Amino acid sequence: MKLHVEEVGQENSETIVFLHEASLAGWMWKEQVKSFKDYHLIIPDLPEHGKSANIKPFAIKTAAGLVINIIKTLAHHQEAHLVGVGMGGQLVLEIMDRAPELVGSAMISGVQTSPHTETLLELLDYTLNAYKPVKDSDFFIKARMRTYNISKTYRKDFRESTRQINSDSLKRVLHESMLFQISPRLKGVDAPVLLVLGGKEYKVVKKSAENLMKVVPEIEVLKIPEIGHIWNLENPELFNRILRSWITNEVLNQDLNCF
Repeated sequence: MKLHVEEVGQENSETIVFLHEASLAGWMWKEQVKSFKDYHLIIPDLPEHGKSANIKPFAIKTAAGLVINIIKTLAHHQEAHLVGVGMGGQLVLEIMDRAPELVGSAMISGVQTSPHTETLLELLDYTLNAYKPVKDSDFFIKARMRTYNISKTYRKDFRESTRQINSDSLKRVLHESMLFQISPRLKGVDAPVLLVLGGKEYKVVKKSAENLMKVVPEIEVLKIPEIGHIWNLENPELFNRILRSWITNEVLNQDLNCF
């Protein structure tokens, strides 16, 4: 069982692995591929997503295991900088728990780590049933893109990934993400971790950041008031500046108030 992987810059010495958000795919890192041509980049489509849609069923632990194998097989020196948004950030934490020796550094954002109650999961199921008839409609896709403040430039990619993941798969993915819990073993992880928290993020993500800071006390937290959830597409220039500064241990401009 192999995930679809885009790999570029194999000649470069350091590896970055990008892990995408739920219901999207590796295409969401297009702007990062353009900006990090001096790095070896590994960008998988996760199970039941994009060009890995036929790899089923999705589970956080299974997906993390597949990415671990990719890092061991493809990453230079079997070590990588990990970058994840939303569900991708959850996978970063799972990989750091299970294979910390593979992680040079990590940058995550939009991570939900507060387990939901069964009542909320039942509400999710009800909402998904109502969502099924309109899931693939252009109107609903455009509305979701506006919610994330994503440029219409990516409409074709967004539409394609939305239609590639069917309703049953989406239900599995969201259940897995909503039930994700932080491992207490992360307290002992040595790799530097940057948590970016957008001012326009969901409330549950902001609450989750508090939980994550308790489990990983050495984590660096960067709060940026003007960004939302999928901010690597919303503001790719800012995302790329912060990521490059983080993985090269450079201090960012003071006007960003990052560190």
